[in-house]
Amino acid sequence: MEQKDWTELSDEELLQEQKKAKSKNIINGFLIGFLIGVAVYSTVKNGIGFFTFFPLFFAYLAFSHIKKDKTLEKELKSRNLK
Repeated sequence: MEQKDWTELSDEELLQEQKKAKSKNIINGFLIGFLIGVAVYSTVKNGIGFFTFFPLFFAYLAFSHIKKDKTLEKELKSRNLK
């Protein structure tokens, strides 16, 4: 996924991106919770193994996407749009 330069977007485009980011964060939150649940279930049922760390890896990737959206929030705040 490419890094966007938020300074090049207009105010309206930034507000649209914020709406998209909110829905992405909800989906990512659900996905992170589900994957952590799978890892815990796998650990309880089978002990520590591949299926313990495999979902945690993808949960980490989903969490890192949430951190990238923080730059959008900073740009919105700098333009007093929030």
